[in-house]
Amino acid sequence: MKTRLIILLFICCTGVNGITHASTLGVHKKQKPTKAKYDMAPIEAMCLSSLKDFNVPGMAVAIVKDGQLILSAGYGVKSTQTKAAVDANTQFAIASNSKSFTAAALAILVDQGKLSWDDPVKKYLPYFEMYDAFVTQQMTVRDLLCHRSGLDTFSGDLIWYGSNYTREEVIQRAKHLEPSFGFRAGYGYSNIHFIAAGEVVEAITGQTWDAFIQQNIFDPLGMAQANTSITKFTPSSNIAMPHNEVNGNNVTIDWVNWDNVGPAGSINASVSEMSKWLLLQLGKGKMDGRTYWDEARSHEMWENNTPKPVSKWQREHMPSRHFNGYGLGWELMEYAGRKIVSHGGGYDGMISKTVLVPDEQLAFVILTNNINSVPSMLTYEILDHFLQPSHEEDWYKIFMDFRKEDIKDQQQALAEKETNRIPNTKPSLALFDYAGTYTSEMYGDIEVVLSPASTLSIEFKPTPLFKGNLTHWHLDTFELTWQTQMMLPPGSVTFLLDKEGKVTEMQIFVNNPDFDFRELKLYKKK
Repeated sequence: MKTRLIILLFICCTGVNGITHASTLGVHKKQKPTKAKYDMAPIEAMCLSSLKDFNVPGMAVAIVKDGQLILSAGYGVKSTQTKAAVDANTQFAIASNSKSFTAAALAILVDQGKLSWDDPVKKYLPYFEMYDAFVTQQMTVRDLLCHRSGLDTFSGDLIWYGSNYTREEVIQRAKHLEPSFGFRAGYGYSNIHFIAAGEVVEAITGQTWDAFIQQNIFDPLGMAQANTSITKFTPSSNIAMPHNEVNGNNVTIDWVNWDNVGPAGSINASVSEMSKWLLLQLGKGKMDGRTYWDEARSHEMWENNTPKPVSKWQREHMPSRHFNGYGLGWELMEYAGRKIVSHGGGYDGMISKTVLVPDEQLAFVILTNNINSVPSMLTYEILDHFLQPSHEEDWYKIFMDFRKEDIKDQQQALAEKETNRIPNTKPSLALFDYAGTYTSEMYGDIEVVLSPASTLSIEFKPTPLFKGNLTHWHLDTFELTWQTQMMLPPGSVTFLLDKEGKVTEMQIFVNNPDFDFRELKLYKKK
């Protein structure tokens, strides 16, 4: 993903202990690690250069090695409006990196004899239902944590995103989702099933997932500012603002409340705090004389429960990568002869990455405040820096090329959209006939409203964030533009008519990698 021309300039940022760093940027050159035991200069230089090259407002990185915190630093700014510097204590959304906390919470309960990984979900959540009665009865806690239910990746995420549904209501509505493959026959990443995993914690303990994480992980680890909800932020909180890249400029956007997806992605933390989590993970559940969970649980969470294919691109660029998979709350792969345990996170205007190399007692976390590929790029650069594989790539250049291709693809898509537009058409019906309530059994109601000025707008009733304007595009298709600045691009709405010429159905398409609006299946209420 994404790009830049060669420009020479200085960027300042706040690093370890508040030290100010400066770096001259230019053409990136692959930097080999020096023989110094923990030489972080090449990594820090890369963090600095990537801010400009990948157009990232701010980021923070922490690295732990052999039981030591060897880097904990912030780079760039928390907000392009305030220009306040990111530091090691700046909080970001860690999004799906929260899943490893949920798996650890359940591991604690396994140790206490209150749970088995292979217990049926129905044992704890009687209301839990899937698309098939057999799958409903057979679905286990392990299945919730390793993405093998048969649902497609991100299926049903529109139920929870920005909606007013509770966690239980989200889980109940998911029974209407249709599978993409057989039960336990493949990998389909599911946020909703991690919500259910968090509800299992509450069913067993009587504590909410949030309270359990606070009491059993945050507090004893000393993660004093970490939280599970943006409602915990105060005016004095040291937080980064999420950003959207609009025409090459980073525009701040509002934080979106993710409370209802909590166990799958609502944790906010700094790299300073996350470094403690990394040390606990490398300690396999033990830290500072305290046992959080038994070492056997770590091995279980890091076992390959759901295999994933190694792509042709991965084979070409990473010859030592012989497997991919998902454990319990963790992504798994092989790299340079080592097992890599990791996870990524994507929030509105923020991308993050957590990586463990248990055999090397190495771990790191990367947090950024716009949508970018830097965490992925830095992951491979940091791994190469420490592991020094026989086959190395210039990951910086590779991901810069991805960025250029992505920008080119976006421009081409816009051009094709205009080319495919059918000129000189008009709607089949009067605008009044398109107005009304359209309902989805899985999602709920969406209203199309005709204003006194004879313009159409759309309101997603369960999701107050989703309000937009409808402008005629061609035939019975209207362009959808959002009224709120957020991560979603414009989309389209097409109305389908029956043989009598009456509107019966509405189809919504928004080109994005996270939410499939085609799942909604919206039929007009009479």
